[in-house]
Amino acid sequence: MYFAIILLLMLVLPLGSVVAEALWSTDANLVFLVGKWFVFWGVGLRLLVASLKQIINPAFTAETIFGVTDHKAQSLVQEIGFGNLSIGMFGVLSLFEPQWIVPAAMTGSLFYGLAGLKHLLEPARNRSRNIAMISDLWLSFVLVFYLSAALFQNT
Repeated sequence: MYFAIILLLMLVLPLGSVVAEALWSTDANLVFLVGKWFVFWGVGLRLLVASLKQIINPAFTAETIFGVTDHKAQSLVQEIGFGNLSIGMFGVLSLFEPQWIVPAAMTGSLFYGLAGLKHLLEPARNRSRNIAMISDLWLSFVLVFYLSAALFQNT
């Protein structure tokens, strides 16, 4: 279930949204669409889903992703969930305020890039952590590509 949610929110739904809007709109800017939909799905809804899981059931993240079974770690995971909730809301709201896409992409690319790097440097990764690492690095790459292209378009 975890893998399916990640695949949907960080690849299938954003790409589907980009393609659908590109086909539907006569003057679609592909760079803008990539930013818009990867920020909405990958930064926004992905982090909202993660935050709710971390706030409501912190043991899942502590045990499944990080392999920590100490009950004391759960309050830290909940606080991480509050941060993810904040970033996720920023990503979702960027759908309604297009000027927020670039700042949300910057925030998301930094978050996912650092998280993915942290997972990468961890020698003992389980399947869930490998999924988190690959999806984090993937989205960071997409967002950096978007930011670079958006910056290039504006110069």
